[in-house]
Amino acid sequence: MTAYEKPDLAISEVENVLRRHLGPEVAEIAPMSGGNLSSVFSCVVEGKGYVVKFSDLDGAYETERYVSNLLSNEGIPFPKSLVLDKTGQLAYLIMERVEGRTLADCTAEEQTRQLPEMIGILSTMAEIDVGTTSGYGWIGPDGNGAYASWKDFVVAVNAEDQTGTFWENWYELFRTSCLERDVYEEIYSRLMTYIPYNEPNRRFIHGDFHQWNILSDGTRITGIIDGNCVYGDPLVDLAILDRHMPGNDVAKSYQIYHEEAGIAIPDFKERLIGAYYFKGLDGLRFYAKMGWKDAYQGTRSFLLNLKA
Repeated sequence: MTAYEKPDLAISEVENVLRRHLGPEVAEIAPMSGGNLSSVFSCVVEGKGYVVKFSDLDGAYETERYVSNLLSNEGIPFPKSLVLDKTGQLAYLIMERVEGRTLADCTAEEQTRQLPEMIGILSTMAEIDVGTTSGYGWIGPDGNGAYASWKDFVVAVNAEDQTGTFWENWYELFRTSCLERDVYEEIYSRLMTYIPYNEPNRRFIHGDFHQWNILSDGTRITGIIDGNCVYGDPLVDLAILDRHMPGNDVAKSYQIYHEEAGIAIPDFKERLIGAYYFKGLDGLRFYAKMGWKDAYQGTRSFLLNLKA
């Protein structure tokens, strides 16, 4: 199994799409870094910035448009969705551009200074009312989750048959990459024991909340982008940020924030461990597929050494 390759587009193709929707004044079209599954470009129209993303994956961006509306209405600085359409076999989404650079491009000190704001955003997302929707797992364009329970979702995303998705034929990774089946199955077994702690806490999960999907002007957070959005335990987002900002006591800061706000977090330790296992297991698979052996080894060690 080879590493996934994003769609390759000529600037002229991108220009045609943008002019179709934004008019002839489109200027400064340029590719953007980041995004493992999309080819992303920026442009300017009469001084205002826009972003267009292209993907060949089924249903790409339909949920992102829904999530854009959901988060924007709650004051989360998520890019507003403008156009969702197709060109040939590629789906594309045009959004307003959020100014700033990725938090990953900020210094470690700048990142640490903005941690309280990130904790606040995590808390706000976790409190979004999703009571009018149903289901767990992947959020569909109608706002509902794809599975009846968190357990059903966990089982499904780790199943061998992933036909038509990014993970099609992923079992080949056990043979062709650094992914170890015995390690994978050990972590999966542990994950299943924590499902009863995570399942009762159904909320919105961004699913990819780390420095490469957080924008900043160096002193404050200007935007949250992308995401693998699902319904489930919001501590999954905390686990992601904590693993991407080691040495910052992210989980402890989250607890303190909620204690000071008078918000109880039942079964915090058990839920966070379950969240670590859930995202870590997917991380092992992803790092193996992308050939990122150092990231694989670091995650492998962290998960195997987690203590109940």
